Amino acid sequence: MDKNLESEGERKLSCSDVSKCFKLLESILDGDNIPDSQEILNQKLAKCQPCFEHYHLEKAIKEVLRTKCTKHSVPGDVIASIREKIQDIK
Repeated sequence: MDKNLESEGERKLSCSDVSKCFKLLESILDGDNIPDSQEILNQKLAKCQPCFEHYHLEKAIKEVLRTKCTKHSVPGDVIASIREKIQDIK
């Protein structure tokens, strides 16, 4: 049996159009308005191992970035100092 072919209940081990699928999955993760996105996502993840792995990796990366990367406010005097130095250089 060809191990790239999907058998019942198993995912394909290779993707027929990796770049297209990965762009689609990333768009879905980014919240882009894609008609039937949940249905497309469920089908892709159920049938294709590379898509399944890519989706979950991207989802984990986005979650880490969302939770670990926070905005810190910069004190006004630091901003003013930087602006002065830029003006001095000009």
